[in-house]
Amino acid sequence: MFNPLVTVNTYIYDKILAIRAEKGAGFIVLIDPDALPPEKMPQFLQDCEAAGTDALFLGGSLMHVPWVDRYVQMLKQHTTLPIIGFPGSLTQISGHLDAMLYLSVISGRNPDYLFGQHVYAAPILRKLGLEAISTGYMLIESGALTSAQYMSNSMPLPRKKTNIAVATALAAEMMGMKLLMTDAGSGADHQVPVEMVSGITASVSIPLCVGGGIRTPKMAEARAIAGASFIVVGNAFEDRAEPSFIAEMATATHEGGRKRLLQTV
Repeated sequence: MFNPLVTVNTYIYDKILAIRAEKGAGFIVLIDPDALPPEKMPQFLQDCEAAGTDALFLGGSLMHVPWVDRYVQMLKQHTTLPIIGFPGSLTQISGHLDAMLYLSVISGRNPDYLFGQHVYAAPILRKLGLEAISTGYMLIESGALTSAQYMSNSMPLPRKKTNIAVATALAAEMMGMKLLMTDAGSGADHQVPVEMVSGITASVSIPLCVGGGIRTPKMAEARAIAGASFIVVGNAFEDRAEPSFIAEMATATHEGGRKRLLQTV
């Protein structure tokens, strides 16, 4: 029987909106199960929470872990942070997630990632009662062929064409999407330009996540000041997972968010 409560579950989305309202910008750590083995999980999650991380994204363009459900359950044993799926395929869906980004690669024209895979995913999400956050995902030219670009078989938006990114973001908002993400991709040579972040956030009201190649606190702070609602960092912590570095990235994001709030008062 149809249960309307499943379709209106917005608990996690409301929570991230509250984070944006309170801090100006939230800090999200992206976890790739292939890069974080279970034996390193407890300490890393403890460091993330102590640093002031606001949420976790879980997933990747290509994942080899065959037991996503069990992995999410293990994460939940060691953290109280919201765990939001950031799926690269249907195999990355888990009913143990707190929510899932219902991603549409709006920067490309590959119909499978614009809408095709969503048809297969929708009944699964309904049966699991999993909160789906409709997200317009924009790959941005980064100077290198990234996993996201290769696996989605879609062209990225030109990094110097802010007007195209703004028009794409506006279209997503007008179509009813709840979240935007600009991503240069893991291992990017160049980050999403600050000017692009500023242009998008000046034109839309829905939250914008910015990720891909953010390796320093200065990079995170600059994009938060420019208007990013959330800074997403993953690869940088695979290379350098010291607690002090995680804390520096989180603090820089929150300070950038506060500066942004002061600018709008």
